[in-house]
Amino acid sequence: MAIKRANIKIAFLATSALIAATLAGHAETTRERVLREGTIVIGISNGSPWGYRDASGQPVGFHPDLVRAAFARLGVNKVEMVVTEFGALIPALTANRFDAIAAGLYISPERCQLVAFSDPDLKLADAALVAKGNPKNVHSYSDVASDPGVKFGVGRGSTTAKNASAAGVPEDRMQLFPDIQSNVSALLTGRIDVAAFSAPTVARILSDANIIGLERVVPFQGASQQGGGDRLSYSAVAFRKQDSDLRDLYNTKLRELKSDGTLAKIMTKYGFSDDEKAPDLSSDQVCGGSG
Repeated sequence: MAIKRANIKIAFLATSALIAATLAGHAETTRERVLREGTIVIGISNGSPWGYRDASGQPVGFHPDLVRAAFARLGVNKVEMVVTEFGALIPALTANRFDAIAAGLYISPERCQLVAFSDPDLKLADAALVAKGNPKNVHSYSDVASDPGVKFGVGRGSTTAKNASAAGVPEDRMQLFPDIQSNVSALLTGRIDVAAFSAPTVARILSDANIIGLERVVPFQGASQQGGGDRLSYSAVAFRKQDSDLRDLYNTKLRELKSDGTLAKIMTKYGFSDDEKAPDLSSDQVCGGSG
């Protein structure tokens, strides 16, 4: 009987050792932990309209809303937000301070080497602001270029200035401003008829309750859509390179949000238009230069 008990004990110890060895050889992945705990931690940079804290201190924005919607469909209902300076987001992600970045990161070749991007969620080209009703009926840089009566404002040294020039707007007809505030002020006071910015900047400007009497030009064709200027930019959520399986899981839900109209509703909520609807591209295609 003692021998039998000893054999059972030996078998139990052997089984325990085998389980321990198996567990040691398979550390829990981020995807497994997130699904098990029903919690994910997201890095944001407190920048409107991407991800920021509202007047009550609650984290809101295009990307936080999108991430919440996607992970809720996976049973991950607790989304914690960590505010970090924009330039420190990727280092903090790789240092495991959070599980993903939802802060309006543009997909770029350099960043593709550092993180695993989700598929694009927005296409980001130039946008324009005008007085309500669009009195000059401007819908493109070409319209500005062809009408000497249109007074055009843009940021000095900005990409939008470069794109406007590439689309044919003469530099001597551009009023160059040192910052966003002075450009908007000139538009509000009628010193210019059109002000050009990036689409997210336009969304941020119009979210300000103090800005009255302006509207976004929709549709608006920037240089990149007319064969001039830089390639289109795309935004996406970023994951650690080793968490590509979590990224792939997120992508499955992102595709659902695109197809059922949820993404479009979030876009509208934060001031984006159909002009920013992302094409059916993967992050690999964009990183590889085919986007």
